[in-house]
Amino acid sequence: MALQGAVSVAEWTRLKMPCERKPIRYGHSEGHTDVCFHEDGKYIVTCGSDGDVRIWEGLDDDDPKSINVGEKAYSVALRNGKLVTAISNNTVQIHTFPDGDPDGILTRFTTNANHVTFNSSGTRVAAGSSDFLVKVIEVADSSKQKTLRGHDAPVLSVAFDPTDEFLASSSCDGSVAVWSIEDQTQVVSWKVLQKSSDVTNAASLCRLAWQPPTGKLLAVPVDAAVHLYERNSWTYVGTLSDDLLTQQVINVVVWSPCGKFLAAGTVGGTLSVWDVEAKLCIERQKHERGYTVCGMAWHPSGRQVAYTDREGCLGLLDGVCASSSMSSSTTKNPKASVSKQPKDYDDLFDEDDADGLLDQCVSDSGSPVKNAAEEDDDDDDDLMPATGKPRNRGSFLDDDDNSQDMGSVKADKLADDDGDGAVLPAAVPAVPRPVYEGPMPTTPQKAFQPGSTPTHLMHRFMMWNSVGIVRGYNDEQDNAIDVEFHDTSVHHAMHLTNTLDHCMADLSQEAVLLACEGTEELASKVQCLHFSSWDTNKEWMVDLPKGEDVLALCLGLSWAAVATSSMLLRLFSIGGVQKEVFSLPGPVVCLAGHGEQLLIVYHRGTGFDGDQALGVQLLTLGRKKQQKIHGEPLPLSRKSYLVWMGFSAEGTPCSVDSDGVVRMLNRSMGNTWTPVCNTRESCKSKSDHYWVVGVHENPQQLRCIPCKGSRFPPTLPRPAVSILPFKLPLCQTGTEKGQMEEQYWRSMLFHNHFSFLSSSGYEVSAESQAQQEKEQQEMLMKMFALSCKLEREFRCVELAEMMTQSVVTLAIRYASRSRRMILAQRLSELALEKANQLQEEEEPDEEPAYRSTAHSSGYNQGSRMAQENEDEEEEEEEEQEEPMEAGEGAESRRSRSNPFSKGPKGSPEKPSPKPVSKEGRVNPFKVSGAGKWSGSPAGQPRVANVLDTMTSSSRKPSLLTGSSKQSKTPVLKPLAPKPRSKAQATLLQMSVNKGAAKKIEEKEPAKEAEKQSFETPPSAGGDNVENTRPKTGFQLWLEENRKSILADDPDLEETEIIKEAMGRFRTLSADERLKWTERAKGGSGDRADLKKRKRPEEEEEEKREGENKEVDGEMEVDESSAKKKKPLNTSAKLSAFAFNKN
Repeated sequence: MALQGAVSVAEWTRLKMPCERKPIRYGHSEGHTDVCFHEDGKYIVTCGSDGDVRIWEGLDDDDPKSINVGEKAYSVALRNGKLVTAISNNTVQIHTFPDGDPDGILTRFTTNANHVTFNSSGTRVAAGSSDFLVKVIEVADSSKQKTLRGHDAPVLSVAFDPTDEFLASSSCDGSVAVWSIEDQTQVVSWKVLQKSSDVTNAASLCRLAWQPPTGKLLAVPVDAAVHLYERNSWTYVGTLSDDLLTQQVINVVVWSPCGKFLAAGTVGGTLSVWDVEAKLCIERQKHERGYTVCGMAWHPSGRQVAYTDREGCLGLLDGVCASSSMSSSTTKNPKASVSKQPKDYDDLFDEDDADGLLDQCVSDSGSPVKNAAEEDDDDDDDLMPATGKPRNRGSFLDDDDNSQDMGSVKADKLADDDGDGAVLPAAVPAVPRPVYEGPMPTTPQKAFQPGSTPTHLMHRFMMWNSVGIVRGYNDEQDNAIDVEFHDTSVHHAMHLTNTLDHCMADLSQEAVLLACEGTEELASKVQCLHFSSWDTNKEWMVDLPKGEDVLALCLGLSWAAVATSSMLLRLFSIGGVQKEVFSLPGPVVCLAGHGEQLLIVYHRGTGFDGDQALGVQLLTLGRKKQQKIHGEPLPLSRKSYLVWMGFSAEGTPCSVDSDGVVRMLNRSMGNTWTPVCNTRESCKSKSDHYWVVGVHENPQQLRCIPCKGSRFPPTLPRPAVSILPFKLPLCQTGTEKGQMEEQYWRSMLFHNHFSFLSSSGYEVSAESQAQQEKEQQEMLMKMFALSCKLEREFRCVELAEMMTQSVVTLAIRYASRSRRMILAQRLSELALEKANQLQEEEEPDEEPAYRSTAHSSGYNQGSRMAQENEDEEEEEEEEQEEPMEAGEGAESRRSRSNPFSKGPKGSPEKPSPKPVSKEGRVNPFKVSGAGKWSGSPAGQPRVANVLDTMTSSSRKPSLLTGSSKQSKTPVLKPLAPKPRSKAQATLLQMSVNKGAAKKIEEKEPAKEAEKQSFETPPSAGGDNVENTRPKTGFQLWLEENRKSILADDPDLEETEIIKEAMGRFRTLSADERLKWTERAKGGSGDRADLKKRKRPEEEEEEKREGENKEVDGEMEVDESSAKKKKPLNTSAKLSAFAFNKN
């Protein structure tokens, strides 16, 4: 863009001359204000939160007329001698002008009316309210009203179409709507705004404006730009933006009377004026104090713009159209570049020096452009001319060409090409600047204290956590802080005078930590009230370096942490000793402490499209300081921000975002964040929220305060705390399967804190931990039963992989009773794998204990090894002589057989060591030849641990578990491992133990195997009559016919032998099978066969053992009869549940 033809010095001066910003005047008390002009421009009318309407004859009026209309006035409009105001008593009132006499109530709402406006003729008034309604009222007859319904949140602003056909409105629900007034219907709606719960929380007031005189365009302020929509077609036609307003949200827009210019005021206090046709920003002024502009009005003559701010001040821009009108004419005559090029950048950076810069440009030469060109020729690097003020910076403000003004680029280029020319040559007509339409950067959220309400409130919560509540009061009567403890035994309540204006606080079991921001005179301070100190000096204070402010703070166990504006984190002891100081990777957002853990959230970069880019660090500040989380991104919902960060009562980090999603750190998944609750699902209305104050994992509770129509609660009346349930966002949670899966994984996630606390040195309730493990296993068993019912056997195996080794046995029984033999076989293999894994994990833990046990029993290392060697030799002899009951199937002797004795396939088996020698003594320290603990009962000290936690010590032998006794040897009895339960011995109900069969094939001939299949080995705790059950007919048949089966096919595996035997046994006639069954019940023949097959040298030993068995058996039978009277244990109930399901 360049000049077409010559521009005189007078025209240049007129174009460049900035409008004059008059000094602001105090008009109302602090709070929201509004402004409008009288039709002839003679008066300026303002209203404010003090409830007054003031009528100014000019900005210099020292005694404006004041009319009190109510407690607070939110909006004012003036037309045809009628003054309309929106008052805090939920009414829209009318007064005469300029007398100010009340003239009645136009309409009422159920809540405050936020904005009122007249139509162009002054016959109608439109009002938008916080009860989501828009009303159009006839001024002459207020009974004639039209109500427009459709918004889902408070209405921010309303605007009449100049032709009185349409009405536009904006709302906190994020929409801008256009209504047909006569039809009372919504014509179109655009979701372009940020959502908010109330006008006070809205990012922008979003004051809309129609282009006069025909309403061709509708201007909508959206973030840092103004969107233009065309009438009737309602299409988006363009954007008015300014590169230097990218971080400031536009609050209000207003058209000039001619409709050629648009003025806007921002939250940051910037005032801008655009030439709409050229889409150029021709004026840019900054509020002299940077206050938020919340009201604007254009003088009917077009020469002045009045504005008001949130601090109750009135300001004026004078001479706006002096440059604006000329700019418009030169734009049509494509000369806008001259006005645009100096205005864009000089006014922003050197608004006070604009006149001086102009003097420099006009002096010496008749052409300002020539002067600039000559300076460029003299020294391209000289940025400071002789006047001492910087020249036009338009050509070097940014290295990015897209961010430069096209006019400035071309003007500079032409000046460089022709340094001697006094006038720029003609160029092509003005071309609109290209608009960047990619993702826009998100304004980073400010630092905050989790558990606190906004600082601008006079009565606020400075902290609400699991220890207590800190309230702050800052009103005309008092500036104080109240500290209240949930448990008064920690400390009594405290009342502190807030002389230092503390605005941040944290509370722990040891201290109260307070901090205030610095001022020009005073440094930022940190104050600690260490009420748990045992000495008399319980208070200390630290001043931060000048220019460094506290942004966030927290307390932990004997330490305090403070994050500052210098991106430093300072650590203090609870007594006031300064400790480590380190730099943060980005601006801090919040801190949280729990015990020795410190959680830091900071900005790791700039987010885009409404997303925040936050990082999190987790440090432990104990004796050994470690960083557990190294700045990983903190997950948030789309277009949301962080509202709470802290720890559960058990010490697990948790976060809550503005969409109400609660996330918890999952330590078992590599420190990932799992969503555990969505508070929005419990809200009844879109404007309702839950304010989180605490998280508990045991019991599972999310403690929060329901807030009706806002994001935070008021201090009075004292809010009630609600408890919300946790729920993982799993799929299909409406189904039985989905519900059980959600319960199981939620239990697993909330179970993680037990291992964390125990590893951190805290005492953990073994009862609570066992109860949770029991619930998890019960849930898995229920899912297993459901999958069996649905015939999902592969899914059953997947569920069994998550079960403990003990509960897998219940699953095997359930599968067997359900006639799912293939599934039962798969589960048996899985159980063997789990048993082997348990043995491998136990090895390093058990050996030190055994070593110390042997030492305490009077054995030294050498004697223990010698004793083990002797035992091994005895065991090997007995292995040749004693039968292996496990080979005949687990069902015959449930608590004595060992289905897990088989090692990995293909590995040579060592003989299983027996825990009882010939003398009946227990050897709990026995190690197999391979150096691993065998699968025998004495070598399985932890196999039954989970079931033990799920059940009481009494076990009913008729159902799931057998009752085996400890050895009677008094010395070793306390050290003997727990015997395996009956449930563990039921892995292969209808099959022969694989491990036993493999030993037979590898080490013994068939005849010896047959001998081993009869004699009963001693149990882990001594011989037991109760544990011995008669063999089944099939087992007896298999013992006698095993040789014939192996003779037909010697290479058969044990499972294949069993299958073949079952097939042959079924082919027998019913009478033959009945005979085998009766034979098994009688048992006399078995005993006779046993005696025949025993070698003579064993008979004497057998007699001695038989006598011992009788004595033991009598005692145990008595105990067994007593046990049968005890109620069912949990495992029995669980198994019964599984069977009943079938």
